[in-house]
Amino acid sequence: MEKKMIIAGISHGDINGIGYEVIIKALSDPVINDICIPVVYGSPKVAAYHRKALNINNFSFNNIRSAEEAHSKKANMINCLDDNTRVELGKSTPQGGEAALISLEKAVEDLISGKINVLITAPIDKHNVQSENFHFNGHTEYLKSKAGTKEVLMFMIGESMRIGFATGHVPLSKVPELITVELLMQKIRLMNHSLILDFGIRKPRIAVLGLNPHAGDNSLLGTEESEIIIPAIQQAQEEGILTFGPFPADGFFGAGSFTKFDGILSMYHDQGLSPFKALSFDSGVNFTAGLPFVRTSPVHGTAFAIAGKGEASENSFRQAIYLACDIFRNRQIYAEISKNPLKHQDIEIHSDRIDELPPDIFIAEQ
Repeated sequence: MEKKMIIAGISHGDINGIGYEVIIKALSDPVINDICIPVVYGSPKVAAYHRKALNINNFSFNNIRSAEEAHSKKANMINCLDDNTRVELGKSTPQGGEAALISLEKAVEDLISGKINVLITAPIDKHNVQSENFHFNGHTEYLKSKAGTKEVLMFMIGESMRIGFATGHVPLSKVPELITVELLMQKIRLMNHSLILDFGIRKPRIAVLGLNPHAGDNSLLGTEESEIIIPAIQQAQEEGILTFGPFPADGFFGAGSFTKFDGILSMYHDQGLSPFKALSFDSGVNFTAGLPFVRTSPVHGTAFAIAGKGEASENSFRQAIYLACDIFRNRQIYAEISKNPLKHQDIEIHSDRIDELPPDIFIAEQ
């Protein structure tokens, strides 16, 4: 299979946050150019403003008009903004939200049309980005709408765990009414498929967390486990998905049980993100599973409080680039090996004595 360089599109996020800082720091590493061809959808003027504020003098973008012009050994930039766009470091402004959306829309347009292969999104401010064209709770919901996908999974990927969410950016008060057998089955199937397709795990083991303290404690502290979560786990098992639980979240993470599973399904946002960020804040990646294209982002937000101060770590953003490229390659490999599958053959064994069978029939499947 011919190995072509991956074109990695990058939306610049909120121009008043740390997006440009982590982008520039990550792309300053020459190793990136051996992995992909980065194309930032942004503004040379805004980039120059951030470089000056951060006192970065040994880095520059290669300005291009379209992704087809991208240089394979440089950090490329497509100008999406008006030169009058104003940067106000550390502030949430309407112009900052507008600039973030313009970049995102152009990058997604090129992603869907195949001009770029993967998308890495720098953080946006979910408040100032709201408009007639963006009425979503975040990137995940926006990309789901653009792709026309019925269901997606917000999937946090770190060195020690992969954790997805049954419910995402919704008020905590609404979580119990959203948890249904149907929803959990959608998320479990999505997670299982993503672990196989995107991460190359042949038979994933998935842990499902409970909703209530102590996973309901035999229905003393809530009945969602017995009425919804356990039936969903049983149904998943009947479909051949290795699903276990429900586990009380505190003991599951406190005892290190999370290290024994390939994927974890959390019931709500903070239940999973709190332990994940405690362990992987600097290196974790947010991946949207279930999309027809690959999208990742760092796990941190705009961090207005430290914008322009040179204090932001680029590691999570760098890992987001690496993971996007890894997943793109894994999907290519999966497509290749699935192209001409062997037909299932039923083998009829006539021997009545086990010692007459060829010894290699008992070799465990690797």
